[in-house]
Amino acid sequence: MIKTGDKIPAMKLMVATADGPREADTAELLGQGKVVLFAVPGAFTPTCSAKHLPGFVKLAPEFKAKGVDRIVCMAVNDAFVMGAWAKDQKVGEAVTMLADGSGIFTRALGLELDLVARGLGMRSQRFALVAENGVVTHLAVEEPGGFEVSRAEAVLETL
Repeated sequence: MIKTGDKIPAMKLMVATADGPREADTAELLGQGKVVLFAVPGAFTPTCSAKHLPGFVKLAPEFKAKGVDRIVCMAVNDAFVMGAWAKDQKVGEAVTMLADGSGIFTRALGLELDLVARGLGMRSQRFALVAENGVVTHLAVEEPGGFEVSRAEAVLETL
């Protein structure tokens, strides 16, 4: 599992934009400046939609005031689903929606979650990290079913 002091792996993924999916390099997206990356088990799932993403959208100005250049939400979903979820949640420019459709980035981070038995396949654990110039400075991984250490308020307190 990735840990504090590790460099974020570089690879190509897709981001959801107002103009549709666009390829993004994680080295550029997460490797420049101060970035908060949080991951959810799935778009449109209950806790993710009711609490996790909305918390970061609501507190985006406070993150910016603390020097955060970009907030990124990631899920093992495709860019079309992430785009639809962004519209549903009225994300606007507050959060970049990163699609790890095949889970390759999640596996590279060592943060995959096996939800096959629940019919959801391989997903990401719920986590949040802070990276400065591509190096992890803070990592908070939730216990199964938890929603404490990766919520927006908890991450904001670490900055």
